[in-house]
Amino acid sequence: MTDLTTGGKVLPITRWGTPVMHEKTRPVERFDEELHTLIRDMFATMAAAEGVGLAATQVGVDLAVFVYECPDKDMTIQRGVVCSPTVTLPDVKDRELDSSDEGCLSHPGGYATVSRPTLATCTGQDENGAEIEVVGTGLLARCLQHETDHLNGTVFGDRLSTRARRQLDKDVAGLDWRYPDDWPVSPKHEAATPSGDEE
Repeated sequence: MTDLTTGGKVLPITRWGTPVMHEKTRPVERFDEELHTLIRDMFATMAAAEGVGLAATQVGVDLAVFVYECPDKDMTIQRGVVCSPTVTLPDVKDRELDSSDEGCLSHPGGYATVSRPTLATCTGQDENGAEIEVVGTGLLARCLQHETDHLNGTVFGDRLSTRARRQLDKDVAGLDWRYPDDWPVSPKHEAATPSGDEE
């Protein structure tokens, strides 16, 4: 099987507010070299941004595919691709919630507490069109839900109260100087740019 986790190029990450981030994506119908190139680029972009998951909308493509490289509850790194995903969660009576800080590469630097089930089952197709099922626990469960949300036009800020969303947006705005428009093609700034006569 072809390794699609390497050989890609880093792309700019699309930010919240861009229309593609807030609309439902098209299902994947062609499992061809164009898709495989996109997947390679998504893995490269996710790695450059130090993320654990990345949806196609986050590189400006309205296609229902995401990639992930994320630890489960046992801290085992799981890696893969899901096309046209559907997430199934436990019944409410059987559901255990984890309230943890969540962030998004498309709203960089900001975190807010989001409660999500600790178990998620994601079904869809792999990069070649074969049916797959990914059972996520721990952070991987959160990742599968977060990325599938993206492909349905939902960002995690949509799940926050108005007050929490306002604080999140304020935090992100305060860190905007760290993230160039084409980040992570250009790396984030680690320190403020000196002003005046300072060297």
